[in-house]
Amino acid sequence: MIALLAGSAIALLLAIPTLTFAVELALGLLPPRRSIAPIWQGRFAVIVPAHDEAAGIGPVLADLRQALPVQARLIVVADNCRDDTARIARASGAEVIERDDPARPGKGHALAFARDHLATDPPHAVVVVDADCRVEGAGVERLAAIAHHRRRPVQATYLMTPRADAGPMVQLSGFAMLVRNSLRLRGLRRLRAPVVLTGSGMAFPWRIFAAARLATGETVEDLVLGAELTLMGAPPRHAPGIRVWSDPAGEAGTREQRRRWEQGSLAAAWRMAPRLLFSSQRGTTLLALDMLIPPLALLVLLDAAGIAIVSLLAPVAAAVLAGLAGVTALLILAAWALYGRAQMRAGTLLKIPFYILWKLPIYAGTLLGRERRWTRTSRDA
Repeated sequence: MIALLAGSAIALLLAIPTLTFAVELALGLLPPRRSIAPIWQGRFAVIVPAHDEAAGIGPVLADLRQALPVQARLIVVADNCRDDTARIARASGAEVIERDDPARPGKGHALAFARDHLATDPPHAVVVVDADCRVEGAGVERLAAIAHHRRRPVQATYLMTPRADAGPMVQLSGFAMLVRNSLRLRGLRRLRAPVVLTGSGMAFPWRIFAAARLATGETVEDLVLGAELTLMGAPPRHAPGIRVWSDPAGEAGTREQRRRWEQGSLAAAWRMAPRLLFSSQRGTTLLALDMLIPPLALLVLLDAAGIAIVSLLAPVAAAVLAGLAGVTALLILAAWALYGRAQMRAGTLLKIPFYILWKLPIYAGTLLGRERRWTRTSRDA
């Protein structure tokens, strides 16, 4: 009897995040609803936090400057830079502010520094774009308009640019990011639930940006910020039609990036999910369940291990969990067939077991002590 109860408990603990993932993904696979951003002539600012981005920031700023209306401010925060980032940004026509505080590195501190700079003449809305990202079309202006009119934060669809010459691990990471940042957010939108903030392509009404706790020193400050804003009664929404692209790093840079994000997100979920579950704000339960979904490779690994263990203790519960895991696997395959072919070649599907093994040190590091320092991702692609 004890074995049956233990097995059923393990199966239930694994079934909750697996079912949540499956529901989000199934809804996200449906064609997105078309939405048109309202016409708006208000004042907004674009903040580009940049740390030693001299090699690539010029073209990014040129694209932004070309897409922005005349009333928009383009502000680059040259944050603890030791290269020509500030000079190149000024030559590109951006308004540049420089922060030199090596003891407090990180994007959150850079955004807080920019907020202080804007406070004397605040805009109606603020859009944050990372220094290595490109925004499609008039996406920045549309983000600002949606944030202003909806009076809540907005997150664009942030993806990695597909590369034909990328290695299999980089391809798999790009596909996992597509599932996380596009399809699952679309599913949450259909559920009318808040979404996490994924970094680049975020927009805020000034009132919310001014009140937000930005300088947290977190390695996943965007994720924590989205959860905290939801608890404040300002839940972020997803803008699926606005896409932001970033070039992938090579395999070493991807490993570094995934370690920082996944270890940080697991720790943030452990800390923030209970607060969301017991909050009286609308939609926090769904956001908590979303945050409790492990990274895709870890979810597959846990389900496989769970099925093996539970089959010895509670065969019926193991069969139910196996059926749910099988449905989830089919949904992941459908996601690749419908949306992921550009990110990942068909042959790379066979390397998924190696991808999971490739990430085992990341998860082991979470148990031994996660990375707490903010570090810039190397551009070794």
